Amino acid sequence: MLEVANLEVVYHDVILVLRGLSFSVPDGKIVALLGANGAGKTTVLRAISGLLDVHEGDITKGEVRVDGEPIHKLRPASIVDRGVTQVMEGRRIFAQFTVDENLRVGAHTHFSDLEKNLDRVYELFPILKERRKRTAGYLSGGEQQMLAMGRGLMSNPRYLLLDEPSLGLAPLLVQQIRDLIVEINRQGTSILLVEQNATMALSIAEHGYIMETGKIVMDKPATDLMKDEDVQEFYLGLHAGGRKSFRDVKHYKRRKRWLS
Repeated sequence: MLEVANLEVVYHDVILVLRGLSFSVPDGKIVALLGANGAGKTTVLRAISGLLDVHEGDITKGEVRVDGEPIHKLRPASIVDRGVTQVMEGRRIFAQFTVDENLRVGAHTHFSDLEKNLDRVYELFPILKERRKRTAGYLSGGEQQMLAMGRGLMSNPRYLLLDEPSLGLAPLLVQQIRDLIVEINRQGTSILLVEQNATMALSIAEHGYIMETGKIVMDKPATDLMKDEDVQEFYLGLHAGGRKSFRDVKHYKRRKRWLS
């Protein structure tokens, strides 16, 4: 199990971003982490994958654990070696490399399994096999997202952290990415899915957490979150009473209602 326990993160020694945040990703499950821009979702992923130093952030309290063993003080490569891999928002592929070269870079901690993992990725993403010699920067947005996910799988992770995989994609491609996430999970990889597309995320997750200003403000099975009136209104765009004015949906009113 991947666990985040009472995590507190500070940027530049002064900006408190995460405030005692706790959640878990059980083995073999998909867990959704939802929240508006600025809620702290990406910071959570950076804390788990050891990338806070790059952004002048520090964990000042709490732990990140895999099977009860703390990993939050390890270097990023060691965290990957423990089975935790992040696919960053915005794809972050090497645009000048070929598809095949991008995937091989992802195997830097697991060279012994390179060919086996390469076969797995090409089986999951047949379009990448067709494009394997093409320069990655010339791929479509959906193909680049598949490449980013495939590169993450090259380290054979137990836990795959996906940061906004549907961002900027057309609805048909979002459906394809959704189906691929389900298949990756079916093959045994646990997934922490950070998404603003709440409908997509909750449709495949077993459990969901909603963040606001660095805290978890709601924590329920995904099916229950889909039925929750506040989630429907503020994340799924559904409201039986008609459209509200912006004044009625201010952050503090939602937060007050959820925490009451």
